[in-house]
Amino acid sequence: METRVRYAEIRPYTVPATLAELAGPTGGVVVLPTALDWTPKKSYDLADDVDLRMLYETVIREAMHIEDLRTFLNARLLAEAWPRLWLPLRVRGAWESRFPGLAKAAA
Repeated sequence: METRVRYAEIRPYTVPATLAELAGPTGGVVVLPTALDWTPKKSYDLADDVDLRMLYETVIREAMHIEDLRTFLNARLLAEAWPRLWLPLRVRGAWESRFPGLAKAAA
């Protein structure tokens, strides 16, 4: 029997050293670069909960550089949205192992 390794199982995810370094916007409309979001949407209104969650899910999944996390994510908004984010198990586990407070908020 052939064992297949899926990309999702080995894909690297970027996690910041601290949540404090996430000083992204807390309001307004955020436009993501194509390197992070190649969908037609690209712009997200942070006042809209669905947009905010989509932005955070996209950045957390797709960021390959810590600077992307610092630019587009805000620590307070992340903590508030964390329980409602739909993320791959590996990325959720990576963030929650570094920041146990996120796991507690999601419980």
